[in-house]
Amino acid sequence: MSQKNRLPASKPSPKPALLGLAFDAEDGHKRLTRAKDFVLAGGSEETHGMMRETVIRVTEKLDDRGKSLREVSAEELRDTFDDVLS
Repeated sequence: MSQKNRLPASKPSPKPALLGLAFDAEDGHKRLTRAKDFVLAGGSEETHGMMRETVIRVTEKLDDRGKSLREVSAEELRDTFDDVLS
């Protein structure tokens, strides 16, 4: 068997990511924003911008704490979103 046909020795571990979806676009545009820890799709220009700003602020707050998305609990992530949105 050649090297090209070999499967990897192990599967890469899954990485947590945030997914944001919005369905209020009426202008025919398809909006997509991707980054290391999140994917945002759809929405009007305003809604997509709000999603993008929120997720950026959340990831910045985590960075300020020296943490990444994979290092926080669901509760801490939820609290961070609550903090950013209040």
